[in-house]
Amino acid sequence: MKKVFAAIGFFTRIPVWRLTDIPADKYKRVVDLWPLAGWITGGITAVALWGGLQIFPTVVAVIAAFTIRLILTGALHEDGLADFIDGTGGGTSRTRILEIMKDSAIGSYGVIGLIFYFLLTIGCIANFPVVIAPLIILVADPWSKFCGSLLINFLPYARKQEEAKNKLIYDRMSAPTFAICLLCGLLPAVLLTFIFQLLPLSFLYLLLPPLAVAFLMILYLHHKIGGYTGDCCGATALLCELTFYLSASIVLN
Repeated sequence: MKKVFAAIGFFTRIPVWRLTDIPADKYKRVVDLWPLAGWITGGITAVALWGGLQIFPTVVAVIAAFTIRLILTGALHEDGLADFIDGTGGGTSRTRILEIMKDSAIGSYGVIGLIFYFLLTIGCIANFPVVIAPLIILVADPWSKFCGSLLINFLPYARKQEEAKNKLIYDRMSAPTFAICLLCGLLPAVLLTFIFQLLPLSFLYLLLPPLAVAFLMILYLHHKIGGYTGDCCGATALLCELTFYLSASIVLN
């Protein structure tokens, strides 16, 4: 249970530390339950979108819902995406890329990247049918986090532990923990398509493009920096989520 609390406390701003003491070693395994945290972030975002759609124009409701998610997560993954874009956009060597990614200041590449990420995300969701837009978020959030978690099993950590931003290197997932991670990422899609039949079965195909993006990121990071960082994991999750929304837009149009 402490591992669950560690994942929730690490990936959200929910003060679970008030409920129980969490040993430091539990944070090395938080990626195992990253998609489970996605049930919370995706669920709250979906509920916020549904509520917002009752009183606001669609675009305003989408912006408000994702603002709530930013507050809930402390913009953890968005910070990673900005650092990743700054590093790979401005760095010409492995050392320089890692230096830029570790810098807390955001550069022009990161700003432009975040602008386009939010424009594309909001543009996609605002054009989904109102009835299923919150459901798509419920599926996309946990699945994209599972896709982002693949980095720690296929790549080594790119820095030494003492050079990490949070002084933490995630443990690789064993077969059982990988199965749990996959189940947490996949379960919302299975429930909404097979059990509750709220989404068409064709939506299961939308799980494949984000998975492909994750493996492309693995190949890219292996080539550029020889491993992953926490920023790379967050960036991969958001890019996979955006890919899900873009793919859904193609299907729905």
